[in-house]
Amino acid sequence: MPQDVHCIIGASGQLGTELAVTLHNAGEQVVLLDIKAPSLPALLELPFEKVDVRDQAALCAAFGAHHVTHVYHFAAALSARGEQEPQWAWDLNMKGLLHVLDLASSMDSIARVFWPSSIAVFGPGSGPVAAQSAFRLPSTVYGISKNVGEHWCSWYHQHRGVDVRSVRYPGLIGTLAPPGGGTTDYAVEVFDQLHGPAPYTCFLQANEKLPMMHMDDAVGAALQILSVPRAALRCNEAYNINAMSFDPQGLFAEIGRHVPGFTAEYAPDFRQDIAAGWPDALNDDMAREDWGWSPKIDLPGLVQSMMEARRIASPAR
Repeated sequence: MPQDVHCIIGASGQLGTELAVTLHNAGEQVVLLDIKAPSLPALLELPFEKVDVRDQAALCAAFGAHHVTHVYHFAAALSARGEQEPQWAWDLNMKGLLHVLDLASSMDSIARVFWPSSIAVFGPGSGPVAAQSAFRLPSTVYGISKNVGEHWCSWYHQHRGVDVRSVRYPGLIGTLAPPGGGTTDYAVEVFDQLHGPAPYTCFLQANEKLPMMHMDDAVGAALQILSVPRAALRCNEAYNINAMSFDPQGLFAEIGRHVPGFTAEYAPDFRQDIAAGWPDALNDDMAREDWGWSPKIDLPGLVQSMMEARRIASPAR
């Protein structure tokens, strides 16, 4: 049988980079699409097309030229940057998704689509632990676009037969690419500022707890949900998935176990208002029941992984 061809849109971003490396290391055929070429040496040998997802003709040409079978659509404006450029963010997030779904409905070669939703679909009315069907009233352009995007995915599945699958990601923390303008970016940025000389300045309050996930689990969730039979999935929108929840002071305390003398201070900005409207955790019972979701990395494991990736030595114990 012909080999699957995995096309990653937004391949130079955080999640796209990590997924590309994982698929490539597994021997899969991978095609990268983005408006900027990947910089990671491990990806330079892979086919790359400079494509703006808002250009449907260019997207169609790339899919056809590479005989794409699986599409991972990660190109998006995230929460913090989206609030600064709302019309641009809406245009990118909505037009890009609709182009992907439309092409998937018309191109027989495309078997499955993965599109990530987010905790940003929730608002203050969702409660501290958001249920799968919790009330959704997002307060950001990013959240609004993800909420509407979930409905579009469901519509294209029901009316056009597109096998599109999605999860609601919490804040994602990885090592291979810099963060892209999200409200949880402090949990990545801090690892590049552990040795000062000034304290790390966090843009959230010390006790602002949010759901978080290591990138290995995030990539695993995407690959796992795409691998199960469609009949096993009860949800046509996006599944809640959860891994861990922590606040800045909890993360910094764990970092302090590895880096004695590390200090942080707090200067909350507009991102604090965004974070305050999100739940502390997501109830992911449906994902666990339907497709066996189970995270593998907790907070100590996350910090250890970030330390090792940046070659920051931990003290002997």
